[in-house]
Amino acid sequence: MHPTRAVLAAGVLGAFGAAVTMPAYAETDYVAKYGIKEDHPGICSYASTDAKDYTGHEITILTHAVPVMGEPVALHSKQFEELTGGTVNVVHAPFGELYQKVMIPFQTGQHVYDIVYGGSYWIGDWAPHLAAVPQKYLDTDEMKDITPAYQGVASWNGERLQYTFDGDRNYFKYILPPFEDADNQAKFKAEYGRDLAVPTTWEEYAEVATFFSGWDWDGDGELEYGSTEIVKRDDVAFANFITRVASYAKNPNVTGGFWFDLETMTPQVNNPGFVKGLEMWMDALRYMPPGGINFGIGEEIFSWGGGESLMSVTWDDAFIQAMQPDSPIRNKIRVGTQYGPSMGSHKVWNRVSGQWDEFETPSVAPYVTWGWGAGVSKYSEEQEMAFDWFCFFSNYANTNHDLLIGRFGVNPFRTSHMDPDYWEQEAGWDRAVAESFTVMLRGMDTSTNRVFDLRVPGVNQFYTAMMAGVAKAMAGEMTAQAALDEVAEEWTRIADRIGVDVIREAYKNVVALEDNVSLDQVQ
Repeated sequence: MHPTRAVLAAGVLGAFGAAVTMPAYAETDYVAKYGIKEDHPGICSYASTDAKDYTGHEITILTHAVPVMGEPVALHSKQFEELTGGTVNVVHAPFGELYQKVMIPFQTGQHVYDIVYGGSYWIGDWAPHLAAVPQKYLDTDEMKDITPAYQGVASWNGERLQYTFDGDRNYFKYILPPFEDADNQAKFKAEYGRDLAVPTTWEEYAEVATFFSGWDWDGDGELEYGSTEIVKRDDVAFANFITRVASYAKNPNVTGGFWFDLETMTPQVNNPGFVKGLEMWMDALRYMPPGGINFGIGEEIFSWGGGESLMSVTWDDAFIQAMQPDSPIRNKIRVGTQYGPSMGSHKVWNRVSGQWDEFETPSVAPYVTWGWGAGVSKYSEEQEMAFDWFCFFSNYANTNHDLLIGRFGVNPFRTSHMDPDYWEQEAGWDRAVAESFTVMLRGMDTSTNRVFDLRVPGVNQFYTAMMAGVAKAMAGEMTAQAALDEVAEEWTRIADRIGVDVIREAYKNVVALEDNVSLDQVQ
């Protein structure tokens, strides 16, 4: 046992050969020492981790740059070292470099990192190189509490290969008081001929964002803007792009593939729905803060989370940041529209008929962006220590702590996180905010018209090509149609290199989720 053990009891032989129990040391107060609210019992707890001895053992973790995900990894690694006596080396890299840093040693069968972090949608490329999560961890209360959707995210061909610690989604969020202000309402109606209301379509979003861009509408002496989004190419801008195009390209009446036509494997990234979404995003630059085209996830978190713009359609992190105790917009925010988690559209492209379908009520297509994924390398010689680290990292105490810090990038993924009481009691949110947030969370899980990431071998090649074209359009170098035509041509070449049948077989898993059917029903 490690010498700093919380409770130590030893049996020794006394002078007469009888077993004598030595007195136990005082139990460590983990709540006071580590700033957690409660150490939940179980094999992942602080107490159980403290009972392990990894003195002389060492693991290396590759994770994202600080603060998003990189900061909590570093924090809990230091705690794990203190508790177990082991050594944990943390290597940080920007998102744009993570894929190659993981895949190069994987492809050569080299041991460089014991634990790797990255996009969970990379699982198709990672799968041959990851160790399966042992059953004892799957049997923990923490694992059993994970929603079915995010259990599925961590699995490949029925085997759990990623250790779940995060659940991501993209959705609409906004500051409420400006919508309720009488002067704003009168000015907006005079300019647009309709009542000021929370938008439900991208067209309405553009009008509202334009109206609130470039003036001090909250009276803090600074200029505010209409929308903050993630646009930086080598960051996670793909998520914002997908969220926008989904409204126009994910048709609830069409099955058989959003990214490809599963039957023909023709890329859909340049169809009129995708083009319309990109055109609307290109136009959105005019109502973003200065320099918005270079905003990555960190800039977006602190921009919208600090009240610099009225609205945003991105990840959970900025919402959590806005609910920090010192935030100027704490408890003044809401999420979602009356129709769903994000913007909808009155017209959606139908790739089968080759026409636009009209919808009286806006059609909403939530994008479930699976976000962060991580696993243990099968080449690691310290797999037990690595899985124990994951177990500790994602225990109830640490997750409950990390969820409430927006810059950490840890977002709801357990069934218990879907309860408004959790956020009201654990985070001190107003009931209205907690209700708004959890209604959105549940809506994402129950929607039957969702978009999912492209989880196929070579996904990073597909996404890199996609965002290269999108970046050209956003910079004004090409029209949306020309840029996406170029992307579609490159996607065809990528599929040919990897093997169209290989891509099709993997893509069936995504289509099953999109179409809300079992895998064996996908032809």
